[in-house]
Parts: sequence; structure tokens; C-alpha cells
Amino acid sequence: MQTSDFDYHLPESSIAQTPSEPRDSSRLLVLHRDSGDVEHRVFHNLEYFLRPNDLLILNRTRVIPARIFAKKETGGKVELLLLRRRDALTWEALVGGKGLRVGSKVLVEENVSAEIIEILAGSERLIKFSEPIEPYFSKVGNIPLPPYIHEKLNDPERYQTVFARDVGSAAAPTAGLHFTPQLLDVLKEKGVKIGYVTLHVGLDTFAPVTEDDPEEHKIHTEWCELPQETADLINQTKQNGGRVIAVGTTSVRTLESAGSVGRDAIPPYIGPTSIYILPGYQFKIVDAMVTNFHLPKSTLIMLVSAFAGREKILQTYQTAIQEGYRFYSFGDAMFIE
Repeated sequence: MQTSDFDYHLPESSIAQTPSEPRDSSRLLVLHRDSGDVEHRVFHNLEYFLRPNDLLILNRTRVIPARIFAKKETGGKVELLLLRRRDALTWEALVGGKGLRVGSKVLVEENVSAEIIEILAGSERLIKFSEPIEPYFSKVGNIPLPPYIHEKLNDPERYQTVFARDVGSAAAPTAGLHFTPQLLDVLKEKGVKIGYVTLHVGLDTFAPVTEDDPEEHKIHTEWCELPQETADLINQTKQNGGRVIAVGTTSVRTLESAGSVGRDAIPPYIGPTSIYILPGYQFKIVDAMVTNFHLPKSTLIMLVSAFAGREKILQTYQTAIQEGYRFYSFGDAMFIE
């Protein structure tokens, strides 16, 4: 298995620059794993593919306005992209700016500064604010859209899911962006249960694998939580013959992290996860998934290839390109069952 096995060519015109309006009007490609058959639908048609007693798992993380523009003591501009909070004052961050060493300070707001206290990998730095930065997010923070989106987002809430609650992500769990409160109500009325997990998404999620052998890639670590209430729903669903349907690869990683504990019943889980799902992986909890179309040679396309088969996924992606589907964060969705 080589990283190049997960490569494909995507025309730039296929990359969605703006979200669909309304949210559930995006297109939905349905892939039936057993037969390889494909159906072309609209996202609000998802109800026709879910059954009573199915359990839909949603990631309720909320994106923080993590992009902050600051100034050096000399007046030069600096860009901070907050990735993970270590404690009340300390964050791991991507820092853009020249001549910034350990001990360098930048001014964020009139009374708030940040000091670089450790050099991490690449352009990552450990920075310490002079006071907690969260109260200043509304003044200095900007939503960090992925680099392949060049259009300005007029409504920052469109990069949040309608069920976002737990603040902490550097990027949105984009498969969840297609859901509306009305669609969730329709699914509940049908007898579909809804469970929630939290995984705070790091930007490493979108990074391509650069090693020739994907198994040599060092997977990122993210914080996640599968609460007791959701664990109970999963166990009841399995006992009743229903399916556990993960919305997004973040939900998949959270569920399978809990499943790796190896008990008959799924326990609650809280803590870091660095689970790396490649073809050959045996899924323990997830029976179906809703997901967007992912970047070439990314850990995410490897994950969906593990679930549905590499050749089947690449063939389906080619079909999607030919049919004019929109790709990546603001793009269309797949339902893989």
C-alpha cells in the first residue's frame, strides 16, 4: 500500500467556495457498499435511507475564531492560528511572521500580548498569552476557513453546525454542515435516534500524507469525548438490530476510539485519540457514515477507503467529478451504507 494509491485529480472548479443554501439542499451521493451501486439524491432525501431504530451520531464541537492578527514590537504583522489549548493561558499555534524566537512577544490587543515560549514542529509554536484570550475572541478572532476556500464567508455561522455546542475546534466537522433543525426533526419523527460526541478538530486533519508509505505517517492527536448517554444509545441500538451511523470522519474516529477498548458493551470515553484508520482496519461500531468528499492522499480518504474499499471510493469520486458534485468543506455529501 502506497500513499499514491489514494491520489486522484480534482479540477479546481470542483472545489466548493460557498455553502449550499439552504443547508440540506446540497447533493447527496449514496454508495451501497455491497453492490457498488450509486444513487444521486439531495441531502434532505437522507430520511429515505435511514430506518427506525438507527442511531445517528453527531459531533457537537464548535469552531473557535482561531485566526488572530497581531503586531510585533517593531510594528510588523504576525498571524496566529490557535490549534490546541494547553491551559488557561498557553496554546499551541501556527505562527506566521519572521524573526520570532523564544522570548519574542507580539501585541494582540491594547492590553493583551502573547509570548513565544517554545519552538514546536515546522511553524508551530507554544505561545502564552498575558491573560485568557477567549474573552477577546469577539474583537480579535476570525473563523479560520481552509486555504482552498477563497471566497469571503458573509455569515460565520455557516461554518458551524446547527448543533455546535462545545467550543474548541480549529476547523468544522463539515459533514454536519448539511443538517437543518427541520431535517433532524423529520428523522426523529421517523424513529431515528440522535446521539452526540465531541471531537475538537485540528488543522492536521486536512494535511496530506507526505510519506510514500502511509503507515509511516505520524497521525495527529485530537481530544474527544463519547459520553455515557451516547454509549448507552449505541449499546441499545446494537441490541435492537439498528445501525450506528456516524456523521463525519470525526465521529467515526471518536466511536472507533471507544470501540478499541475491546469490551462487549461500548464504554464512555474521554481523552486524546490518535487512531489511524487505514484499509484493513476492522470497524467495531460504525455501520454506515455520512461524509464529505476528501482531499487526495489525506488520512480522511484513507479512512473512507478502509470502510468502503479503495477502488470503490476512487471510482465513486470519479463519478462525482463527472456528475458535477462540489468537493471539500462546503461541498456535497456522501452516504455510505
